Amino acid sequence: MSTLVVIIASWAAFILVWLGLSFFVKRDVRGGRFARAYRVRMLVIAILVVVIVRSLRHHESATHHLANSLLFFSPSSLLAWIGAGLTALGIAVAIWARLHLGRNWSASPAMKEGHELVTTGPYAFVRHPIYSGIILATLGTGLTGSVFGIVLFVIVTTMFLFRVGTEERYMMELFPGTYPAYRARTKRLVPLIW
Repeated sequence: MSTLVVIIASWAAFILVWLGLSFFVKRDVRGGRFARAYRVRMLVIAILVVVIVRSLRHHESATHHLANSLLFFSPSSLLAWIGAGLTALGIAVAIWARLHLGRNWSASPAMKEGHELVTTGPYAFVRHPIYSGIILATLGTGLTGSVFGIVLFVIVTTMFLFRVGTEERYMMELFPGTYPAYRARTKRLVPLIW
């Protein structure tokens, strides 16, 4: 098993879980207008992952050559495995958080019908653990030296840092009595730090 296989398998698991669970969410009351377009994008990405994984099995040397030509830097074997491990760990955290969030999830910041404040599982430690997990996974993918991984890490981190503010405003509006206390006892993205 190679680091590339671990990373692709991790992202494939992420896509399949996200796509499957996106059909079981509460109706948006405000914000979050992108559910149908989101599912189409995720389905297209899932199909691409399947095609890539199938081609990996049949063209290992060609895939290795292509992967090497798309490297920003060439990591050591240890760094590549650390990156693959961080990718898998980040995806596991994101999936864990997504399962705890349940039907309250939205593809973009939104207020849901019957919205609930979730404070269990990873939400007991950070307020945005899905973002934390995905940022960690993209960092891991970037540590393998791929241009795609590095660009993905920068874009995802920037996007999520902007989205956190919008989500926090929604939560303060939805839960003015409980969110401030929850916010005071948890960190935003990194447990015990920030």
